[in-house]
Parts: sequence; C-alpha cells; structure tokens
Amino acid sequence: MMQRTFVRALAIGLALGLPGAAHAQPDGATTAEQTVDAMNALFGKHSGIRANHAKGVVAEGSFTPSPEAGKLSKASLFAGAAVPVTIRFSDATGVPTIPDGSVKANPHGMALKFKLADGSEMDVVVNALKFFPVATGEEFRDLLVAASKSGPDAPHPTPLEQFGQSHPAAAAAGGTAKTPTSFARQTYNGVNAFVFVDKDGKRQPFRYRFVPAQGEEVLSEAEAKTKAPNYLVDEIGPRLAREPATFRVLAQLAEPGDPTNDATKPWPDARRTVDLGTLTVTKTVPDSASAEKALLFMPNALTDGIEVSDDPLIDARVQAYAVSFGRRTQ
Repeated sequence: MMQRTFVRALAIGLALGLPGAAHAQPDGATTAEQTVDAMNALFGKHSGIRANHAKGVVAEGSFTPSPEAGKLSKASLFAGAAVPVTIRFSDATGVPTIPDGSVKANPHGMALKFKLADGSEMDVVVNALKFFPVATGEEFRDLLVAASKSGPDAPHPTPLEQFGQSHPAAAAAGGTAKTPTSFARQTYNGVNAFVFVDKDGKRQPFRYRFVPAQGEEVLSEAEAKTKAPNYLVDEIGPRLAREPATFRVLAQLAEPGDPTNDATKPWPDARRTVDLGTLTVTKTVPDSASAEKALLFMPNALTDGIEVSDDPLIDARVQAYAVSFGRRTQ
C-alpha cells in the first residue's frame, strides 16, 4: 500500500517539474537539465510537447479585481479595470495521451497569464494539491533517485519506502488532489508562498487559491475510471460556449511564524483569506495545440507589488520550465 501511495506522490512531483535525477546524468548537467531528462526518461520524449503537464487546453477570459485587493498590494493588477487573461488547464505527467480520469493525471493544473494595462504580463501557476510532497529541489532529487531504485524486484524496505519513512508529507500530498467533473469545477491552490507589498511598503506573505463559483465537484476513483479518455479537455469548450466559468481568486494570508519556505506545510485553515477578485473564463481558443506551444508560464514573472518569497521551489520550477521550453521549441 505504501508503494502504491508513494508512486502516486512521485507522479505528482514529476508533473510539477521540480529538480530531480532519476537516471545518471552527464557531468556538468544543471539541476534543471536533470529535471527535464528525468521527465523524458519516465514519460518519453514527445517533440514540441511539454516535459510535464503535457496534455492541456488553452482558454481566454478576464480578471476583475476587488476593492480589498488594492489595500494589500500596489500592483496595477488590482488598481484598475478588468484585464485579459490567457488560461491553460492541464493534466499531470509528460504523457500527452494520458486519460483525463487517470489517478496519475492528478493534480490537474491551471496556469494564467495576466495582460496588464501597461503592456506587461504577470503569471500565476497553481494546481489541485493542498501542499507539496517535498520542501526543496534536493529532496525531490532524492525522491526520484529512490523511485528509480525501487522496481518490482527491489527488496523491502525499498529505497522509496525508506524515503517515505523520513518524508511523511510526500505520501500524504497525493491524497489531497482529486479528479474533477470539469476543469471548471476544481479548486486550484498555490503551494508556494508569495509576498504582497502595499503602497506604504508593508509586506504580507500569502498563498493563492482559485475556487470555482459553482463549487468544487470531484469524482471517486471508480467514477473517474468510467470517463472517456478526453472528457475534461472535450467538456470545457462546450461548457464555456453555454456560459462563462468563474472562479473566486483568494489570498490566504500568513500570520507571524507561518513558514513561507516550506511547501510541504499548509497554513491552518483558520488563517484569514481575502477576496482578490473574479476570474471569468469565457472561451477556449480555436487552435489550442498551436497556442500552447508558444506559452511559457513562469512563477517569478510578477509585477511591482507582488514578490517571490523565500520558498526555494519557486526558482527550481522556473529553471526547469525554461529548459523544457527551450527544448520543445528547438
């Protein structure tokens, strides 16, 4: 049971593109290069396709800020009228044909590119996990190595089981992501902390949460197995053609002592959440496969008034995403 749970946790980590080295790497390879090589080794190389979150669909919409958002941050995103947003919903793993209802397709992701009034852009990357399996890129590398040494013939306790004993969050993280009935009926969380800066320079750490206005609606594993392989990708376009999908964009605010550098530790549910505004998703793009090839979402692509925290996974993800983008656009 531990092995099955841990394999799920491993798949989740891989899908988020954190540093790791499941196989021997050339001397001098960067951690980010090792990450993408590990993705390709586990999921195969697919020309022009992302090494992780390979299967997805691109949509368009807008974000309308709330009055409360402008009190927390001086960001222009919260100061004016609605701005356009490009959204990509996705399945986990680097397998572009993975069934949408597969357990390994969790956590489903949502990446957003906000088109700000001054012509600049801001990115947000969230997923259905409530917290991450490990806290650092080095720990994730160790998880990958342990998994690569824990095949069906490995003696027990396997390296993966031993890793789990010393990293309890790794196995627990997998159980926090469920399969939705629709990309529009999933709650997406920011596992990494960021920092608001207001007009007076006051700093407030926070984590994002995108909550569907219609409420989250998830399937059991048995129900998910009965769904068509592309049910999520095929459903979202017609749904949006009937009516827009809306999400409440929330910020969970940290209190003194809450860790901002450890994505394995969720803050208490009792922490204050602030309504930042409304994300309205209006339509899918005509040629999603073509549109997504040009899209690169970077967690550190921010704007004045929002800054990265001391979470080391932010930079780890940025570096891996850049390598993946470079290779798939060659």
